[in-house]
Amino acid sequence: MSKPILIVIDMVNDYFSRWETTRRAQLVVAINSLVGFLRSKGASILWVRQEFEPDLRDAFPEMRTKGIQITIQGTPGCQILSELAVAPTDPVIVKKRYSAFFGTNLDEILGLLQPTAILLAGINTHACIRMTAIDAYQRDWPVILASDCIASYDPEHHDVTLRYMKDKICPVLTNGEIRSMFS
Repeated sequence: MSKPILIVIDMVNDYFSRWETTRRAQLVVAINSLVGFLRSKGASILWVRQEFEPDLRDAFPEMRTKGIQITIQGTPGCQILSELAVAPTDPVIVKKRYSAFFGTNLDEILGLLQPTAILLAGINTHACIRMTAIDAYQRDWPVILASDCIASYDPEHHDVTLRYMKDKICPVLTNGEIRSMFS
């Protein structure tokens, strides 16, 4: 019997260097709680992180033009936060653009696992979460945004994105609602 999959996006050091400690801790606790629950149900957990070459040849045009050095290969900044519950057997996908589907093997992994639903967690709601959710939706995967487990440095666009996504692209559910759904 197939199960849901949780995809945790871009929970890497560079993206949290300026975050308020309490806000970061709340997001980590929420994600770890959902990870623990889903693991107990036999669900797969997939981690996605962004990483670019030091010379930025594979980075976004804006990054190349402005020389923005973030999530650079071989630096601690592109590594997943150490306080997250990443198991040694969890797959990790490296992406180069907003969507976890673009230029990765995510389609292949989902094709093999055939999840009953794709739950999304991580940051940033208005960019990487949104693009991955829309790409999953366009591939006819049932998508759920784990509202306790997603955030953005831009609260206004976070809220706008949740309003747009809810009931059009996918449900936006709390950890409690997700627990009820998969219990």
